[in-house]
Parts: sequence; structure tokens; C-alpha cells
Amino acid sequence: MSRRIKKVAVLGSGVMGSGIACHFANAGLEVLMLDILPPGLSEEGRHKPAERNRIAYEALQQAIKGRPAALYDKRFASRISIGNFEDDLEKIKDYDWIIEVVVERLDIKKQVFEKVDRYRAKGSLVTSNTSGIPIHTIQEGRSEDFRRHFCGAHFFNPPRYMRLLEIIPGPDTDPEVIDFLMHYGDRHLGKQTVLCKDTPAFIANRVGVYAMSKIYQLTTELGMRIETVDRLTGPAIGRPKTGTFRLGDLVGHDTAANVIRGIKQNCPDDEQAAAFEVPDYLQFLLDNKFLGNKSGQGFYKKTRERDEKGKPVILALNLKTLEYEPQSLPDLPSLRATKQIDNLPKRIKALFGAEDRGGKLIRKSLLGLFAYASNRIPEISDTLYAIDDAMKAGYAWELGPFEYWDIIGVKKGMELAEEKGETVAGWVKEMVAAGHDKFYKREGGVKKYYDVATKAYKVVPGSDAFIILDNYRDRKPVLQNNEMALHDIGDGVLCLEFTSPHNAIGDGILRGINEAIQLAEEGGWKGIVIGNNANQFSVGANLMLIAQFAYNQEFDELNMAVNLFQQTSMRLRYSAIPVVTATQGYTFGGGCEFLMHSDAAVCAAESYIGLVEVGVGLIPGGAGTKEFALRASDRFFEGDVQIPTLIEQFKTIALASVATSAHEAFHYGYLLPERDQVALNRDRNIADAKARVLELAEGYTQPIPREDITVLGRQGLAALYTAANELHLGNYASEHDIRIAHKIAWVLCGGDLTGAQQVSEQYLLDLEREAFLSLAGEAKTQERIQHMLKTNRPLRN
Repeated sequence: MSRRIKKVAVLGSGVMGSGIACHFANAGLEVLMLDILPPGLSEEGRHKPAERNRIAYEALQQAIKGRPAALYDKRFASRISIGNFEDDLEKIKDYDWIIEVVVERLDIKKQVFEKVDRYRAKGSLVTSNTSGIPIHTIQEGRSEDFRRHFCGAHFFNPPRYMRLLEIIPGPDTDPEVIDFLMHYGDRHLGKQTVLCKDTPAFIANRVGVYAMSKIYQLTTELGMRIETVDRLTGPAIGRPKTGTFRLGDLVGHDTAANVIRGIKQNCPDDEQAAAFEVPDYLQFLLDNKFLGNKSGQGFYKKTRERDEKGKPVILALNLKTLEYEPQSLPDLPSLRATKQIDNLPKRIKALFGAEDRGGKLIRKSLLGLFAYASNRIPEISDTLYAIDDAMKAGYAWELGPFEYWDIIGVKKGMELAEEKGETVAGWVKEMVAAGHDKFYKREGGVKKYYDVATKAYKVVPGSDAFIILDNYRDRKPVLQNNEMALHDIGDGVLCLEFTSPHNAIGDGILRGINEAIQLAEEGGWKGIVIGNNANQFSVGANLMLIAQFAYNQEFDELNMAVNLFQQTSMRLRYSAIPVVTATQGYTFGGGCEFLMHSDAAVCAAESYIGLVEVGVGLIPGGAGTKEFALRASDRFFEGDVQIPTLIEQFKTIALASVATSAHEAFHYGYLLPERDQVALNRDRNIADAKARVLELAEGYTQPIPREDITVLGRQGLAALYTAANELHLGNYASEHDIRIAHKIAWVLCGGDLTGAQQVSEQYLLDLEREAFLSLAGEAKTQERIQHMLKTNRPLRN
């Protein structure tokens, strides 16, 4: 049965409900969001639709204004209509998918679903966003058609950003419905869909809350401070910056305690039941309503005091005295070690093997995690990859439990866990006895997992739809240097991967791109994808290299470097084979310039794209400023006033505007609707870019450099200088910002020309390079560069 989703009804407009409604609007769907009538409505208010819909209206407004933004583009809010359960619930008869997101109480959910069953059209999908109420209890008493089309679909907060979507079948759910939702969530909502069993807390929260509880337990056992533990359990081991205790503050301690108690109550046979205890210090926070960020304090307390850098002083709870104290970090060798090792697996091994308290905490927590995760198969999932996927997508871990275990070694991890009194599942012992030493293998560009049921390795389902470059590590790259690797990804297509720190663009990447294009042209390849699977596509040019040239007054060398960058961008544009860029995360500066000069781009929706060079006192110098002049020219038309278009392009660069989604990047002009596309699932962007290369390769014609770019000369300069002055008067720009803005204007207008005329791209590139070098020599620009390198933040001087 083919199924199309056009209209979605969201029942409940709280933080999750409004977030889910916004994300379906992001996906291009028509959304109806309903909630209850406001309590205590006046007689007059009962007759006003605006008053009757006030709860849903205010929730939507909060979601639109909130940060981080729930919508890819604020204009998408027009796709959402609101109402209330009393007046509008019968409208769900026209909707394809009905999503319940009301309060987490079984009695209320059953009341809602009784009415849904009455009004919905047969065959429409119905799901609950419950985070733990058993699906089979929610569906009791409903019609056969309802039960066949009903299941759990558990989004994580915030729905736009957290990639996990747990799909939980009920006892009567039609398998076709589950297959559809697994595919739809991946392809159209950008989610990592994970099939779960109808067990308490499903997968991610069951394992995640155990991991948190274990850290709570070990912190007391080892007598450690919370800020130390957060350092150890954050990016040091591939987890979010919040670590463990800040995560508790973020989630809310009432919420966390409810889940802990719920698992303990509903999982009496859980071998780690002792870990699911609410510790005394957490009970202290609950008793005092210190619930975390939402109440203003929890494990951490933000004060009105400022430190020597002007930042608010944040105190940490002493778990022994239950008093707030200034933070202090002991000089642990294990913490020092993490700063010296960039490679995550090596860092984890070093921490795991450390003999100080930091090493003991990581070792004991991971060994506990290994044992716990192994015993959840087949209780919560039949496959180990589902548990890993859930933890990575739902808790933003870089590695799942079994991937951590592979780093330590399956046999070693099993033996050490049992030495510490943990109970490892029998299937792991059988696996080791059979000579298998890995949970995952990569063979021929394909990722395989150990299947517990068949005791053999199988391809991870659906992985053929993704191109994950780690799966190609067993093959020798077609080309490689210290900043890039060129992979054969099949069907005559190459993928150029950045491998430098933060994917910063230096000489290795620039040379690599030029060599790769020449190799592809001469070797009969169909085209190239420029893409990687890192969190950030690229932070832009290697600023340290620019700084060294500028500080040492080596302007001839800097001129050559900038020229190489410009010509590399132009090589992307004018190669004999199609080049498509696939982005995700930060796509700044030079990364954005490469994107704009490709034949096309496939950008993950969560791509943050911008020309940010003004922040370090420069202008886009890798052909980005030239490209904005070209795009302004292409937007001019006969009879056009032209100046408003020029000002719009100018402000985007002068204000270092960053698009907070790929969709918003179209608004800024970084992406073009006729050539670029958005992939909602970031794991698909390279595969989609490969498909675009193959599409373009059919009859591809090498472009010809442009010599027809209309620039406005003095007329444009006068308008842009005025616009710059307005930014200064409005306190949007400092004097040095204005100096930079004048340089941007100079390039966009083609310099001091007496009137509008057509110029070549090379003419504009020469102006751009000259302006870049001029600014690089100025003291205030060098101060900005130095400040950015030291603090990773822009300086306003």
C-alpha cells in the first residue's frame, strides 16, 4: 500500500507538541496543532476564537521566538494552524497522521484517543509521543482499525535538533505501518529511526538513564566533584559538553527522577536495579525545588557576580556538604591526557587505562555500560546496532555502548567487567568463544554488525542508502595528503574528504582539490563530491597560516596563498567534470566559498552557512566577494533599480550573516534554488550528492569563465557607503567594521568606475585579493585574528 503524508495533526502544544509541529512544518507539511481551552475563560472570552485558542497560539509564538530556533525558516510558521480540542478535534478526519503529545498520564491519553477514534478517517496513522507509558495499555479499548494503525513514535527534545525517533509497535500494529514510519522518519524528517520493543523507557532512556545513574553512583563512591566529572564525561569521551551533571540540570531533575523511579518500579528483574536509586543529593535538589535550568539552579547555580573576564560566576554543588562553592578542577593526569590526544578512540583508551580517580570513573562506568547494554538484548532490542543508534541520536553520543566496547576490545572489556563484579550477557561469551573479536566490521565499504540471533555478521539494514567514509578506511585512497583523502565511492564518482583539524582549509586541501580535479578529468571519472562525515563541514580557511604571513609581513607569500585559494574556487566552477558539495554543520568562510563555486550543493538541513571573515577583520578572499557581485548581477533585470539588490548582497557579507539552516541559506543567497537542494537527514547528504553528480555527468558541458558581470561603479559605491554609515550610526558596526565594509563595497561595485559596466570574474578577483591583503596588514585586523585564535570568539574593535 502506497501512503502519502500531506497533513499532520498534533494534539498538545507544550514544549514537545509545538516543537514537533514546527518540525513537520520544516518538512513542508500542513500542520494542525490543538490544545485544551484556557482554564477560567470569561463568558466574553468563551465566544472569541482567539481566546479559546490562546494556549495553542501562545505555545506557537513561543516556539517561533525561541532559541535554538524550532523552525528552519520563520516563514514556515505559516504552515501551522491552531485550534482547541473542543471546537476543532473533528477536523482530524482530514489528516493523514495524528500525533498525541498530551501530558504523560495514561488516563488522559486514553480520553484523548477515545475521541480520536471517533473522528479519525480509517487508515490514518495515529501515534503517541509517550516517553515510557506502555503502548499496549494506551491502545486498550480502541477499534480494530485504530489499533492496526497505532504505535509509539517518540521524538526527543528539541525535535528539530535531536535526531532520534523511536518507533514502538503495539501488539496489533500493521507491519506496513512500522515499515512506513521507519522510512518516513529517516527520509522526510531527517531522523535516525530506531525500532524498539514495548518495554519501559524504550531504548535510549533505558540505557541513558542507567548511564547517568551509574555516574551519579561512582561520583559519590570516588569522592569526586561534579565539575570534574562533567569534564571527564563530556567531549573527552565523545559526549556533549554538558557532561553528566549539567545534562541533569538541562533535562530537569524532576523529569530525571521520575524516569529513574519508573524504570526501577517497572523493571523489577533488571540486574542493575540498585543503580536506579535517587541519591541523597538529588533528593535534596528535589526537596528544595532546585530542578535545574528551569528553576534557576540545580547542580550548578548561576550568580550575579562576574569573574575577571566579565563572565557570570557559576557555583557548583558540593555533594557532601550540599552547599554551593566556587568551581575548582583538580590537576588529574587523566584530564591532562585528554587535552593532548585529538583522536577519540585513542583518547578513550588513554582515559580507560588511567590509574587516577578520573581513569577509575571512566573505566567503571564503561564496564558497567558494557554489561548493562549486553543484557538488554533481546529484552529491549534484538540488535546491538539499534542500541548504539539510539544512544548516538538520542543522547548525542559520538559512540554507542558497543562501539565503545570495540575500542577497548570485546574480550578485554568482558573480562574486566566480570572482574569488577558486573554480569555480562551469555551471548557475548559465546561470541568471544567462537573467535569473534568485534561487534562491528567494515568490509568493502559496508558496515556489518554481529547478529546475536544467527551468531553471524550481517549488513546494517539501510546502510546502503548512506555513504559513510569510515566504511572505506580498509581501502587505500585514490589520493591522500595530510589534509585530505580522495575515495572511490563507486559508479565512477570520487569523494574528496577534508581531514585537517576542524576541517580548516590549508595548503593540503587546496593542492588536493586541484590534483583531484585533474585526476578525475584525465582518468575518465564522472565527477567529484566534496564531503565528509564530520560534525562540521569546514570552519573555513586556516587562520593560523594567514596570521603567520600577516604578522611576519610576508605579503608576497600571502598574495600567492590567497591567489591559490581563489583559483581553487574557480577550478571547482570551471572543471571539465561536475563537482557537488555535501555539507553539514559549520560551513564557514572558505567552506562556503567552495560550496558556492560547485556545480550544485546538497546541504543537510542542519548546515550553518556563512561568509564570516568580517569577524576577523577581513573580507571573503577565496572568490566569495566576487561571487556575490556575480550573483547580484544575475539578479539584475531590465528596468531594475539594482541598488536594493546590491545593498542586500552587501549587508550579508558586511554583517557576516550566518544562515541557521540550509533553508535560510537560500534567503541569504548562499544557496540558489535552481541548483542546490536540502537533505533533511545529514547521513544521506553524500549519497544524495553522488546521485546529483551522476545526474549532471550525463552530457555535462564545461562552463566558460564569465566576462559579463554588471557592476555599478561610483553609483553603487555611494549607495553602499551610505548603507555602511547607517550601520555605524545604528551601532551595528565599529569604525574598523566600516573600513572593512568599504572594501567589500569596492569589490562588489567593481572599484571606482565612472558608471555601470560589465567586467570579468578575474577583474573582480584581483580587486578582492588586493582588498584582502590591504586589510591583513592593518593592526586592528591582526588584533582580531589574534583574539579569534586565542579565544575562538570575534573581537569588536
